[in-house]
Amino acid sequence: MQQLNRSLRILMQCFAITLLITPRLVFAGQPDLLIHSANFTANEPIPVKFTCSGDNRSPQLTWSGIPTTTKTLALIVRDSDAPMGSYVHWVLFNLPADVSGLPEGVPTTSTIAQGGTQGLNGGGKIGFQGPCPPPGPIHHYHFRLYALDRSLNLTADATAAEVEAAMAEHVMASGEIVGTFAR
Repeated sequence: MQQLNRSLRILMQCFAITLLITPRLVFAGQPDLLIHSANFTANEPIPVKFTCSGDNRSPQLTWSGIPTTTKTLALIVRDSDAPMGSYVHWVLFNLPADVSGLPEGVPTTSTIAQGGTQGLNGGGKIGFQGPCPPPGPIHHYHFRLYALDRSLNLTADATAAEVEAAMAEHVMASGEIVGTFAR
């Protein structure tokens, strides 16, 4: 039974990776959200203090362009260049629609002060896990924000694949900022 559950989780993660690879096809016609960070510029390096080589803290994020009918927001951060193809660094969902950003250093707790729920990162832990690629080429970290038309009925041990499956057909808008890091 445990092997079956593991197999199902892997299958769901493969499905989610497919969604990640083709976001414009899946969410075609949806407006783009604007997402920024005071800590790094789009397509530029993420400072060391936000990585495993530093304090492993989440960077500050702000966003705009949230549709007025949005019920909740979800944020998923992935390393698209990970050796296994994609690695999840942060899962956050059911963030109230009126929240316009996150401060630097969000605690790694199930719920956060802003009202959202954090799921499991690729290391199986709650909250943000900073970039920590193997030595070599630059990795790209996609901070992707989704505006949803409903709350997600999930617990804090939800994976990115489970969040993506639950929000399918409920995404009203999305946007991302990409930061880089190499060791």
